[in-house]
Amino acid sequence: MRHQDLIARMTLEEKIRLCSGASYWTTEAMPRHGIRSIFLSDGPHGLRKQVTERVDHLGANASLPATCFPTASAVASTWDLDLVRQMGEALGAEAVLQDVNVLLGPGVNMKRNPLCGRNFEYFSEDPYLAGKMAAAWIQGLQSQGVGASLKHFALNNQELYRMSTDVLVDERALREYYLPAFEIAVKEARPATVMCAYNKVEGTYCSDNRRLLTEILREEWGFDGVVVTDWGAMNDRVAAFQAGTDLEMPGSQGRWDREVLEAVRSGRLDEAFIDASVDRLLTLIERTTRGTKASLPPDLFDRHHELARRIAAAGAVLLKNDGPVLPLKAGESLAVIGELARTPRYQGAGSSQVVPTRLDSLLDGLRRYVPGVPFAAGYTLRDLPDQALVDEAVALAQKVHTVILCIGLPPAYEGEGFDRPHMRLPENQVALVEALARANPRIVVVLAGGSAIEMPWADRVQAILHMHLAGQAGGLAAADLLFGKENPSGKLAETYPFRYEDVVSSSYYLKPPKQAAYLESFYCGYRYFATAGVPVRYPFGFGLSYTRFEYSDLQVRRTGEYDVEVTASITNAGEYDGAEVVQLYVAPKTGGAYRPVRELKGFSKIHLKRGETGQVSFRLDRRSFAIYDPARREWVVEAGRYDLEVGASSQDIRLSATIHLQGVEPARTPCSGWYYTLNGVPSKKDFITIHPDYPEYVPQTRGTYDMTSSVREMQETSLLLRLVYRVLKREAVKHLGVRADPEDPAFKMAVESAATTPLRALVLFDPKSLPLALAEFLVEWANGRRLRALGMLLRRRAKRAG
Repeated sequence: MRHQDLIARMTLEEKIRLCSGASYWTTEAMPRHGIRSIFLSDGPHGLRKQVTERVDHLGANASLPATCFPTASAVASTWDLDLVRQMGEALGAEAVLQDVNVLLGPGVNMKRNPLCGRNFEYFSEDPYLAGKMAAAWIQGLQSQGVGASLKHFALNNQELYRMSTDVLVDERALREYYLPAFEIAVKEARPATVMCAYNKVEGTYCSDNRRLLTEILREEWGFDGVVVTDWGAMNDRVAAFQAGTDLEMPGSQGRWDREVLEAVRSGRLDEAFIDASVDRLLTLIERTTRGTKASLPPDLFDRHHELARRIAAAGAVLLKNDGPVLPLKAGESLAVIGELARTPRYQGAGSSQVVPTRLDSLLDGLRRYVPGVPFAAGYTLRDLPDQALVDEAVALAQKVHTVILCIGLPPAYEGEGFDRPHMRLPENQVALVEALARANPRIVVVLAGGSAIEMPWADRVQAILHMHLAGQAGGLAAADLLFGKENPSGKLAETYPFRYEDVVSSSYYLKPPKQAAYLESFYCGYRYFATAGVPVRYPFGFGLSYTRFEYSDLQVRRTGEYDVEVTASITNAGEYDGAEVVQLYVAPKTGGAYRPVRELKGFSKIHLKRGETGQVSFRLDRRSFAIYDPARREWVVEAGRYDLEVGASSQDIRLSATIHLQGVEPARTPCSGWYYTLNGVPSKKDFITIHPDYPEYVPQTRGTYDMTSSVREMQETSLLLRLVYRVLKREAVKHLGVRADPEDPAFKMAVESAATTPLRALVLFDPKSLPLALAEFLVEWANGRRLRALGMLLRRRAKRAG
């Protein structure tokens, strides 16, 4: 241990207290030992430092202004590691300015299903791309003396019952798909902290999961930092210390401290676990209190606004450009239609919500090029039909040469705490597209949204520029792209299916709500669509440019048994300067274990002037070809043929070469044939062949409720619980200070959180509305032990009176 002498001087009580938050956002300070408090704050695309008395973990209450960068879904679409590293540096500088020591990001959970409400906050459906993005972000941030918090470890892929869902996943999917992004980030960037997720994995809460936190994270990957809980994720503090969880956030008002103290004194918990956590916390405090404000420039926020604009421009994806209608020509008559052009959707809702230092809408940006360009709202953000708005928009569209139509997902459609009900745009926006398409054939759509969207209307418009959630400067970036000041170079970091039903997990996602069996294994996103041969609207890695790129001269050089260097020449053969994202996929042809038809193993973004040729290079190693063998408990390479595919997307392969590798003898996996053919939808019967331990889902009923149950689950047991359920939702809205408006994402988050959060966590978040004694009473009452419940209340009242 690095701090053995200091730890020896601390009392057991002090050590336990240090491992629990002092407030919602701070750790304990212990002046007599010279231990400083540190401040932790959201979030991954901008600071959300709360300094008022009203604080929360859902982004409902006020925070200090900070640069709102594009969200992770947009950032990943840049495929530009240098730009992401600069974003990390900027976030670190603002953290230093606001005295924040640890920034709670980035999030690298896989986009298993497009309906996950928090997908905007995650990078990609591909673990290699997500891991590389996260590593660059962390390296940039931590270069400023600020610690990162890689999250949410692990398998946090839905918002419904996110604090209690039990995830069942086969070992190969865990190792080959859900963990590699974390592994890459940990090994390449050494994040100061890793945040454990709320959910269970194979029946054990992540905070208590020794296999994840110690055996894999620390022993296999060499992580030496602090494991911190997500806010309210602590399940059992004694088990958590043994599993490797160091810091509980927020504090538990001493509740867990007393249990830990008793566990040590009774011999149930070795004090060495606590000492190890304290040692890691002391290292974190030293590591994250070195930033200096003296080196920060006075025009910091102006510089960061420009950086946010550059990232938004680089991450925008040109999905369609018939004609080509883009870039717009000087002097052509234009109209801007769509409420989102005036009221931008530039970030997601939840704990990552930022108060921007400034905000430029698409209308602001376009009026820099065309002052006085006419505007019509066309729709409201409440998804209610308004024919007068449609008529006004159609009349305007008929008067101009080209229509810039801004549409996308409203704030209430995606956010932390709730999942999307479908993958469609609001009906009032779709109806507007159809009406405008009949009025004017030249429609350019500027699209906003944090995850995949169905686009049955795509054939009715000439161009689609997808900005994702582009941050506070997204409006300027979009205008620059439309007028050709910037050339689109973003590529999709996730697949856009034709319809939600094409997603393999669509029929069983969120069913049952508290048990998530990943029947599809690692067949998510392009791994499924490409392997199953299911057509998609826009594939992973796709994106157009105003120029054209040619690929040539593929060279493959073996430098070791599994070490391979791949190079290719790229020529800008078009009329504009531009950048191309060149992607390298490995396609196994061994005939052994079931595998995706191809997987991303390298990428490079190259900037080329008109007529210029440049070279990209990639390096592959043993892991680039390996699969995880659960029987051997190790990574193995199957002997045989592998194709190396270089392309412009996962479905646009331009060059390929073949190599042959030595390794273990290929053998078919003894499992259901579905994992080879991908015909139809996987079943529980199929899943059992790769995950034999598949417990039957049994919803909690009277007699089985405990402090991990939610009030929504218990409300059916009695009239009293139904009343409590209604009161609790009302109090949650009141506690967060939000309006009772179903279209307000903060309201949706408050209601869903009150309804689905386990009682043990609700007690921590709002002890005034739900004291521990009342929560314990409700559990006994829901279990039908009414006399015992009343006795508990009477004894508690008598104790207070005495």
